[in-house]
Amino acid sequence: MKFSDYISRLKGDRKLWMVIFVLSFFSILIVYSSTGALAFRRLNGNTSYYIFRQLLFQMGGFMIILLMLKRPVKIYNKYANLVLIGAICSVVLGILIGRGSGRTIPLGIASFQPAELAKVAVMMWVARILSHTGDSDESRTASFFKIVSGVLVLALLLTKVNFSSAVLVVSTAFIMMFVAQIQLKYLLGSVAIVIVLFVTMFLVRNTLPDIIYKGSRLETVFNRIDRYSPWSDSKPEDGITQDEFAKIAIYNGGIFGVGAGKGDISNRMSAAYNDFVFAIIIEEYGLVGAVVIVLLYLVLLTRGLMIIKSCRRTFPLYLATGAVTMILLQALVNMGVSSGAIPVTGQPLPWISWGGTSQLFTAVIFGFMLSISAENQADMLKQEPVEEEEDEDTDFMEEEILLSNGDN
Repeated sequence: MKFSDYISRLKGDRKLWMVIFVLSFFSILIVYSSTGALAFRRLNGNTSYYIFRQLLFQMGGFMIILLMLKRPVKIYNKYANLVLIGAICSVVLGILIGRGSGRTIPLGIASFQPAELAKVAVMMWVARILSHTGDSDESRTASFFKIVSGVLVLALLLTKVNFSSAVLVVSTAFIMMFVAQIQLKYLLGSVAIVIVLFVTMFLVRNTLPDIIYKGSRLETVFNRIDRYSPWSDSKPEDGITQDEFAKIAIYNGGIFGVGAGKGDISNRMSAAYNDFVFAIIIEEYGLVGAVVIVLLYLVLLTRGLMIIKSCRRTFPLYLATGAVTMILLQALVNMGVSSGAIPVTGQPLPWISWGGTSQLFTAVIFGFMLSISAENQADMLKQEPVEEEEDEDTDFMEEEILLSNGDN
């Protein structure tokens, strides 16, 4: 049986399935070549450990997608509130007992990243609120303030552990509200307030109380912005930084790259397999490889838009909007950091970067999209026989009229 035959048996958008499989292929290649230094430091050079771990989590991700395809999409509407509460509790728990400023919660042989759950929770919860929003301005206004209050609580907690995830959560919620036609004056006004507040805090950062600023995640964010700014007089860290190594990797890659597994920069970076994986892809596969990756995410975007356009119910429509937005924004952040287009921050390249929690929750997001597309297809199939039956009845009546006229 051909590979295309297996694809045809899967539920949901087939082109989206193809994108996921190709991204998995790239993930295995790049994780194997970019974890060499990590394997040398931790496992005496046993590089096979990390590739098998990535395979295990990707297989787990595919199992999650297949299980989600057996559940109706409306079930996520039912449990959205509970998932949001769970996300808030997990972020708080990470702040209290987590490692790496609360980014991960240790679970013995594994760890858990609350920020990944927060991304999924916001999609579900905001989609639920918007699906219950009426057509009146009063209903839209009420939904806006309800969403802002809930998302703001989660985002403020996330800023203590992962600032970029907080930005992604807020951005996704606002794009979902824009699609739902929430009043533009509220959306633009909120964005303006956030920008003014952030810029003001950045300008007066040295006068902020030490108990609030010193040692906080906000100080880390401002320091990275300060180092990134061309007009900054701050001194760089000792030695070559990771973003500088990423630029060297891109330079080495050129048009066609140095070849699979032949890159050297990944052995000199601590996050080559995660936050800077796009730079390693360019080093090994060149500009050609980068274009292929970008095209894959563009195909994902177009298929996502087709899924959204085909939705006939509000909750799946908004959930699909959130899923597509989150995946694309996260990919843009990773590519921007790797290429030096934006300041350094930590976001994996969806479904490609090495990881556990991020892989599983990215699978959940893909599961949303594929489940919605499968239900859209089922709705279309239900309508086709009805139309055919109506056509047959019409033809039958026309024949009866003709025969009766002939008898007369």
